[in-house]
Amino acid sequence: MGQGKIMVDCVVKNWQGAEAGKASLDLRVASEASASHIVHRALVRQLANARQGTASTKTRSEVRGGGRKPWRQKGTGRARAGSNRSPLWRGGGVIFGPKPRDYTLKMNRKERRLALRTAFQGRVNDLIVVEDFADKLPRPKTKELVAALAGWGVESEAKVLLILSERNETVYLSARNIANLRLISANNLNIFDLLAADQIVVTTSALATIQEVYGDD
Repeated sequence: MGQGKIMVDCVVKNWQGAEAGKASLDLRVASEASASHIVHRALVRQLANARQGTASTKTRSEVRGGGRKPWRQKGTGRARAGSNRSPLWRGGGVIFGPKPRDYTLKMNRKERRLALRTAFQGRVNDLIVVEDFADKLPRPKTKELVAALAGWGVESEAKVLLILSERNETVYLSARNIANLRLISANNLNIFDLLAADQIVVTTSALATIQEVYGDD
């Protein structure tokens, strides 16, 4: 699988939305020819692995009853029948219905990490890097976080992914009532959330964690 290293410089914004410095993102990503393929495989894997696979129906051998032949084999004029739990009968079994199964798809660790880096790098145009702001919220305050998001350039109707270096209870409580905002820690980065968001807000410490945790294999 072809790979290449791409380095991108990002503007860092402070709590008020003003430029406060620069940050760089330097990750090894899949080549242009294979990028969409490996990201798609990783997305399909994540969605498949989330399926419970518990849907189930009963075959004719599992449905209760049906042990006695409904009527004699010959002489009635009706079609011969050996059980009233035949799939052709009301209350009978299901022929090829679902059964519990495992939908898990395999993908080796290096490919998964490469796909994640590639997807993250591909969203760089929708990436907003901000200074760590937990200290700006000494108590839960949704209104202040909404104002900060607007100051950072987040559109009001956009689906936003907010990535922190680690879960912060005050930030979580401030963010949980904001529509279309999903909050995750850098260690829980995943393909679906990266692709589903319209805009991605990441703190400088979370960006450093991503660089460290998901760096070169």
